[in-house]
Amino acid sequence: MDASSGNRKAILLVLVVFVLGIALGGVGIYLVTARVQAARAQASAHTPANTMAMFTRDLNLTPEQQTQIQAIISDTRAHYAELHDKFDPEYERVRHEGRERIRQVLTAEQRPKFEDLLRQIDEDRRRRQAGQGH
Repeated sequence: MDASSGNRKAILLVLVVFVLGIALGGVGIYLVTARVQAARAQASAHTPANTMAMFTRDLNLTPEQQTQIQAIISDTRAHYAELHDKFDPEYERVRHEGRERIRQVLTAEQRPKFEDLLRQIDEDRRRRQAGQGH
């Protein structure tokens, strides 16, 4: 009887360890997957639509400002694409020019927030470029 009780305890212990292994493995997979998905979301955070939504929300843009800035962003992106195809050093000049045009549309209260957003965007761009080996 004593040996039988010992066998049951051993089997129960093996089962508990097995179930805990499955549970910990599942938690680990969940954490890794969540981290990868968060990294992908951050990498695609600065699409034109997301950038405009962020500007509208964080800068509290008026509808008129939204229209003007959307036109500036579209125009600037067209220039980017044109210069990117040529690997032209003028790329930075066009970026600076587009940002200056946006600054002209913003109020004095919106400009510091815009500068903070630009720092964040530039930081993200540098991180992405460093990750790609550029």
